[in-house]
Amino acid sequence: MSFQQVMDGVSKIIDSAGVVVIVVGAIYATCVFLWSLVRRDSRKLDPFRTYRETVGRSILLGLEFLIAGDIIRTVVVTPSFKNVGVLAILVMIRSLLSMELQVEIDGYWPWQRGKYLDQKAAIATGTRDPKEG
Repeated sequence: MSFQQVMDGVSKIIDSAGVVVIVVGAIYATCVFLWSLVRRDSRKLDPFRTYRETVGRSILLGLEFLIAGDIIRTVVVTPSFKNVGVLAILVMIRSLLSMELQVEIDGYWPWQRGKYLDQKAAIATGTRDPKEG
């Protein structure tokens, strides 16, 4: 068995792990969501938001595995300019999807993190009214 065959197998395993992470995360989020609806858990303010965040996080993690599998397959198994170009496009699309999902989960752009955390701290300490935004 050659090195390229081993790496092809490794990349397929990593791809499979990404799919499993997405599927298991979605199933877990759905079970927790349905359970919170049945229990009508008052501690959770918004079960749907929690559901979306959990599914989003599992998709983000799954995308990271899928990108890793693509990188291994392209760089080690079939290194050609065409495949590297396809890889660049795939990584760009998946990275944009990841960033968009992160914005959906967090509610702010990554470069706004400091401002958001400052506002959150001010609200937590009572130095700012939460209704001000």
